[in-house]
Amino acid sequence: MNAKKMIIGAAVALMLLVGAGVAYASGSGGDSSGQAAGTNLDKAKSVALEQVNGQVTGSEVGDEEGAYQIEVTKADGTQVDVNIDKNFNVMNAQADKEGQNSPDGSQDGSDNGGG
Repeated sequence: MNAKKMIIGAAVALMLLVGAGVAYASGSGGDSSGQAAGTNLDKAKSVALEQVNGQVTGSEVGDEEGAYQIEVTKADGTQVDVNIDKNFNVMNAQADKEGQNSPDGSQDGSDNGGG
């Protein structure tokens, strides 16, 4: 009976270790290409900068728009989201309009009412 408990305990410990390894791998931004996420992200940033002249100011991996979404801020201050697939092909590049207008349609929310 004691050996049975030890085997069950060892099996549970092994499952916990495997689960922790899977959680670490999936949470570290890895992808199915087998390369380090940092290297792939750097490549995606380079592709985005070839598409849009500016500076990378944000990035997402595994975004709903593609494998990579790279935010590029142009010299005039406008932002462009460049969506890139897992093969580093540009899917689209569109102006990032998030945060430019308030929900009521005003440009800067400066309607103070005046009295």
